[in-house]
Amino acid sequence: MTKAVLLAGTNSGVGKTTVSMGIMAALRKRQMEVQPFKVGPDYIDPTYHTAICGKPSRNLDTFMMQVEGARKTFSKHSENADINIVEGVMGLFDGMGATETASSAHVAKSLDIPVILIVNVHGMSRSAAAIVKGFSEFDRDVKVAGVILNKVGSPRHAQMIIDSIPDIPVVGTLPRNKDVTVPSRHLGLYMANEMEFDTDSLATFIEENIDLDAIIALAETASDAEEYVEEEEKEADVRIGIAYDSAFCFYYQDMFDAFRSAGAEPVFFSPLKDELPEVDGFYFGGGYPELYISELEGSKTTKALKDLSAEGIPIYGECGGLQYLSTSYEIEGTVYKMADVLPAETVLTKKLQALGYTKGQANGSFIKGTIRGHEFHYSATYCDNDAKLIYEMERGKGIVDGKDGLTEHNALASYTHAHPASFPVESFVEKCREYKRS
Repeated sequence: MTKAVLLAGTNSGVGKTTVSMGIMAALRKRQMEVQPFKVGPDYIDPTYHTAICGKPSRNLDTFMMQVEGARKTFSKHSENADINIVEGVMGLFDGMGATETASSAHVAKSLDIPVILIVNVHGMSRSAAAIVKGFSEFDRDVKVAGVILNKVGSPRHAQMIIDSIPDIPVVGTLPRNKDVTVPSRHLGLYMANEMEFDTDSLATFIEENIDLDAIIALAETASDAEEYVEEEEKEADVRIGIAYDSAFCFYYQDMFDAFRSAGAEPVFFSPLKDELPEVDGFYFGGGYPELYISELEGSKTTKALKDLSAEGIPIYGECGGLQYLSTSYEIEGTVYKMADVLPAETVLTKKLQALGYTKGQANGSFIKGTIRGHEFHYSATYCDNDAKLIYEMERGKGIVDGKDGLTEHNALASYTHAHPASFPVESFVEKCREYKRS
């Protein structure tokens, strides 16, 4: 029996992430096996989920993964949990443009699980009931089964709102509490490993103000997930070095699993501290290279990559990886030497350059076909005149003029963060095999 709820907000900033973390922590305090999920292309919130629940949080995205991909991921990882908690994204019905695609509502409908709506009731009373009524009736196929009131001013304030919402149970009323918020920066919240967060106090706060038994009961109304058929994993015959530290930390757990399924062993290393491992290919994800730019400029990894790339080792980079693989990175007027693998220079900007989903057609040595992903960056990359870009963007900004995917030798990097649902992992692994045999 699949037990699951999706925690959604009326909009961004209602406290969805903090409430989700708190509920997960409180359920774990009850010794329950909690499988966390996150709607949308988010790398940061899942790090908190993972730290609290002791198992990797999985992304569910009906654009990058398509509906079948989201269902497959949910069925694969939900079956061994006592309860599955899905944190939504933005407002419940906010998707791509005017569509439902990629919204929390679309995920809830696709998986047929109930929604608990989080409402910030600061500065309102009975009007909260109108909001709940609108959300519950906007799309009848979305089961808004419970409500959590956040930033309640007093017990009397809470009771006025509860009395105004007769049809949907209010399962929690949270008073304002500045001690349970997580600080943010330019790309979102701080990563879980960068923060000392008191999850015990958060769990206690949730236990005191939310009816966990009611949430568990609502979770029992979810439909059973589709039966997952285990796929045979190939025996590892290549090794792929994955840059993983404070500078490069934006990864989907599904990508690591996809590498293993394709016969590649992930070898994690730190470009900030380590020498290059002996591997057959490299993957540099996104993150915060700008915060560690001096260390990266002087690192052994940075100095060794160019020669390896010239020898033909496959290298794949995304966003922060693109910046790092460029010739240089300019930050506040100072130019720092980078790996010099790709013919381009990157400049950190004060304004957001791109945010949203991407879709492109790729035609490269190890990557072909439709690539779906997302982009989010405060930098601009300027390519040499003879640079080769192999993504023709149907959606998204890319590097320049609707193009993304800068390539040189067997190295490729883009502003697009790809998901393994469309990124050809097996082709990249096969390219690594070819390099190993050469």
